[in-house]
Amino acid sequence: MSDYLDGLNQAQREAVETTEGPLLVLAGAGTGKTRVLTTRFAHILISRRAFPNQILTVTFTNKAAREMRERVAKIMGGPVEGLWLGTFHALSARMLRRWAERVGLTSSFSILDTDDQLRLLKQILEAARVDFKRWPPNALMAQIQRWKDKGFLPDQIPASESSDYANGRAEEFYAAYQARLRQLNAVDFGDLLLLTVHLLKTDPEILAHYHRAFRYILVDEYQDTNLVQYYWLRLLAQGHKNICCVGDDDQSIYSWRGAEIENILKFERDFPGAKIVRLEANYRSTAPILNAASHLIAHNEGRLGKTLHPGRNDAQGEKVEVISLWDSEEEARTAGSRIESLWRSGHSLNEIAILVRAGFQTRAFEERLLTLGVPYRIVGGLRFYERQEIRDAIAYLRVLAQPADDLAFERIVNLPKRGVGESALRNLHETARAANISLHDAMLKLVAEGGFKGKLGATLRGLSEQFEAWRDLLAAQGPVAALDAVLEESGYIAMWKADKSPDAPGRLENLKELSRALADFETLAQFLEHVALVTEAEEQSDGAKVSMMTLHGAKGLEFDTVFLPGWEEGVFPNQRSLDEGGNKSLEEERRLAYVGITRARQRAIILHAANRRIYANWQSSIPSRFINELPEDVIRRSGSAQPQNARMAPAATQFPVQARRPDSWEVQARPARATKIPVGARVFHQKFGYGRVIAADDDRLDIDFETSGEKRVLDRFVERQDG
Repeated sequence: MSDYLDGLNQAQREAVETTEGPLLVLAGAGTGKTRVLTTRFAHILISRRAFPNQILTVTFTNKAAREMRERVAKIMGGPVEGLWLGTFHALSARMLRRWAERVGLTSSFSILDTDDQLRLLKQILEAARVDFKRWPPNALMAQIQRWKDKGFLPDQIPASESSDYANGRAEEFYAAYQARLRQLNAVDFGDLLLLTVHLLKTDPEILAHYHRAFRYILVDEYQDTNLVQYYWLRLLAQGHKNICCVGDDDQSIYSWRGAEIENILKFERDFPGAKIVRLEANYRSTAPILNAASHLIAHNEGRLGKTLHPGRNDAQGEKVEVISLWDSEEEARTAGSRIESLWRSGHSLNEIAILVRAGFQTRAFEERLLTLGVPYRIVGGLRFYERQEIRDAIAYLRVLAQPADDLAFERIVNLPKRGVGESALRNLHETARAANISLHDAMLKLVAEGGFKGKLGATLRGLSEQFEAWRDLLAAQGPVAALDAVLEESGYIAMWKADKSPDAPGRLENLKELSRALADFETLAQFLEHVALVTEAEEQSDGAKVSMMTLHGAKGLEFDTVFLPGWEEGVFPNQRSLDEGGNKSLEEERRLAYVGITRARQRAIILHAANRRIYANWQSSIPSRFINELPEDVIRRSGSAQPQNARMAPAATQFPVQARRPDSWEVQARPARATKIPVGARVFHQKFGYGRVIAADDDRLDIDFETSGEKRVLDRFVERQDG
């Protein structure tokens, strides 16, 4: 046990041994944060400064709590009992159960999940005759959670935090919701912290009890704390003031879910006499990667400051690549080719990742890897064509193309809600069976014969007329125009615009990406066949796979090789974020770029395209300002679309730079790209197998496949086999 400090560098050891007084450990990416935290915990026990139950240790995830428990046990030579170690919510629940009666609960209170919370809130709103279409319950639930994250009880909401929900009745409904929770002897997740903070603030006996109980407080990921978590910690730390917060202001990327970077930036003001220890020796990445990341993040003003440097002697490596490509299709082809080359040369797919700014970007890379037969996984989400909004939109397209598709019709007939309940569906099924017709035709029959009365009859008559108009549009203007009309005129886009959940904007972006995908096909039938084949090909065996995820989902992970596509103004930094948050959001976007680069151990490959498809048109793009903030001596530029005079002024002197919006970009006609695969060439397609090209039209090939017959496909979905 005496060797537990061996192997720590000077800064790490200082963070472990500085046990008394407030301490902030600024732990850069890959600098051994978890080891420092667990070794510090063990050091307090081994040096007999406290018993296990006198150390309050807070993590953000159950996984982190388990890992820390295991590491401490390894240092101590066995399990340590009586720990106060867990997430904010778990520790608060433990406290709240002890003092439940003081907030009108019993110790056996229930903790409601999200579905139960929403159901309870809907009951309250229904009783108040609130119009759900105008005032979605999800929007109120999100607002209540924001209030709780900021520590506001219903009677404590300041005017600056008021809501216009239901013409200013949100606070009234919040109070009714809280009262109903008490009647049910229940709390939601937000209450666990909110009510505990309320007890600590208003009951000196309870606060004094925990001041006596906890001699030391350890906090992980302090940069991710919200206001109510901040209040919770400040109150508990007033006793012995031996609070150690470990975090990285340069990795604060969760403001959209309530995290306040100011909590870590003002640590010294909150705790006078606090000491700051900077962990800057990185044991993960090569020197060029660290140099690039450090220069990039140095453009932020709202930071405490540190500079990463290699902690290993063998940290020299490849320069960070910046590849400029003609369009998004070439971007996916290039990434796929590089991944396939790494795979063939012996690199594990588990050590390769594609990190995107937004979920819609995965579609092109998914299709390319499927074409190449490279296994992949979507981490923290669904594959593109499995996402709810994509399946919904495709169901509409299936009904357009094939009215007899009952499964697709049943999925969309009440989506968005049209008042088609179980009784109406049963009527449709009975009519379809009796007449041996499809559900779609049963709707037409019942509408024509007056089988549906009143509002429902008018609604379904309108839907049948819409389908007729959409089919006319499909014939006249093609599938992209038809899809756009379907999504707008059905109310499906409006449904997601009204949804105030955090994932709604991403769903709308995915629908735009679906339109871009559809533009690659001449007919709707070709596209639907492609989707069916892609979906079937996605069934992959277990084993090594490329990881594909958003940059937000990649925090805490690391890979040998990281691809960072879409580094263009408007995409990254994200234009919506800049519009909503100005310079504050720009700095968070830059922190997100820093997180992305520092996920890479050996290779970081940044890609950007000169052109991207916006619906059916190709638009020019501007390279991300973040590329121009990288030091030239550690990057290697290459690619087919090196922009002329692309260097921009430093972001600090040019914000706000308005990247051109999709609806204001000038449209550039995309030159037809002749295929490089000649007639007569033997090719391989991931689904159709081997075949020979019999005709070529720009980038479209007619191929006679040995087992599938003649098919027309895009050349990017085949590999030439004869040279």
